[in-house]
Amino acid sequence: MIARVLSFALQGLEGVPVTVETDISKGLPAYDMVGLPDTAVKESKERVKSAIKNSGLSFPVRKITVNFAPAYVKKEGTALDLPIAVSLLKAEGDLVADVDGVIFLGELALNGDLRPVRGVLPLLIAAKKQGYTKFILPCGNAKEASHLRGIEVYAAENLKEVFDHLSGEKTLASVPSVAYTVRDEQRENAYDMAFVKGQQIAKRALEVAVAGGHNILFVGPPGSGKTMLARAIPSIMPDMSEDEALEVTKIHSVAGILGEEGIVTTRPFRTPHHTATTVALCGGGNKTVHPGEISLAHGGVLFLDELPEYNRSTLEAMRQPLEDGVITVSRSGGSVDYPASFMLCASMNPCPCGNYGSEKRRCTCNARDVRKYRARVSGPLMDRIDIQVEVDGVEYADLVSTEQEEPSAKVKERVNLARKIQRGRFGEGKISTNAEMGEKQLREYCKLSPEGEAVLQEAFERLHLSARARSRILKVARTIADLDFSENITPDHIYEAVSYRTYGAEVEE
Repeated sequence: MIARVLSFALQGLEGVPVTVETDISKGLPAYDMVGLPDTAVKESKERVKSAIKNSGLSFPVRKITVNFAPAYVKKEGTALDLPIAVSLLKAEGDLVADVDGVIFLGELALNGDLRPVRGVLPLLIAAKKQGYTKFILPCGNAKEASHLRGIEVYAAENLKEVFDHLSGEKTLASVPSVAYTVRDEQRENAYDMAFVKGQQIAKRALEVAVAGGHNILFVGPPGSGKTMLARAIPSIMPDMSEDEALEVTKIHSVAGILGEEGIVTTRPFRTPHHTATTVALCGGGNKTVHPGEISLAHGGVLFLDELPEYNRSTLEAMRQPLEDGVITVSRSGGSVDYPASFMLCASMNPCPCGNYGSEKRRCTCNARDVRKYRARVSGPLMDRIDIQVEVDGVEYADLVSTEQEEPSAKVKERVNLARKIQRGRFGEGKISTNAEMGEKQLREYCKLSPEGEAVLQEAFERLHLSARARSRILKVARTIADLDFSENITPDHIYEAVSYRTYGAEVEE
């Protein structure tokens, strides 16, 4: 007898329908799997066999052939354990139930318990798009599934519960959907802009960067507050919409780092160590392609502390995703596109000793050492960083001052208003921030007066800027104008935007 059960398999962030076909026939006992299964799927033989027996059900001792269709799609992971077990029970005749239109997902333990699997949310979304609305999966994935509306989800603790539910002996309770709520980041974030003393220019630059989604670099001596400023970014990041939250959750679900809540409601803030490899940053693996840090930072912030200490080839690999907002990872096991639209925040010292250009400390490096140190970060990469701010040490009077600095909550209010202006400007298109604008949007929304054009031309010629740098100055100026609730970009907005591109002047001998 042949039984067919529906499931889904992951390919990157997309779900692909898989039909598990099981044939039980006469002959010597055998258990074969075909249809391009990977090692984890092949190992399901013993898991499924033990789970069925330990659930008080009978395992067929005959010739068993399990096929995964379509055969040209590689099947990975352990989510196919449950559909294999259900198809075996149905093919043997022990399970008499109509399973058409029901999607099964789950890993089986040897005692029959169902264990949660990675990537459930993208699988459910893909299945819903294809018209499937009924799902049976492990209880460990129930919270994740509850955030998707318009579907009927049943969560089971073990294989016996699934068997009883399908047989009609004991129906499982459906998982109720939950409303999307934004978590209060202010209470969870230990870093607040109110704790950053002085550094008014740097704080203003940070506000502009977050408001428009611009990349930012802090350059200054050790102890000047670069890392503290960066750590305060989550406290002023705009709230995530439900669509953004689901998009980010898909990536974290595939990576297996999803929290107990089952959804990501705060923007990611990823801080990989400078020893991170190119694969760790960009994604990949030997056979299976996993998302890297730049994809895990999608919708949020990627913070690279001590930028020149990272491997140069690793940094250069970020140039394309910084421009396109997506990264294509190709391996022998296939090619996968992962979203990588993130705000890059980086910090670095201006020289090996860290004190070049400081008014408070003496630099002990010669000009050659300074140039060599700065050359660790290539020009093309620096060109992609919209805002480059030099910070110096804080005065003692500022540190001991009892004057209250502006808290993150007030800064976040202005950021949210600026983002609201941008959403109204771009509508429901593919872009939502000024940093994502292309040439078409620049021509439409960044028109300059003759005075503003003259200011930008002078800066272009004096600072020897590239065409990309000019575009990024216009984007930053547009964000500054949004923070000022100005429909037009004024010369003052251009002056401020240009002031954030002056780092990298010729090193004095």
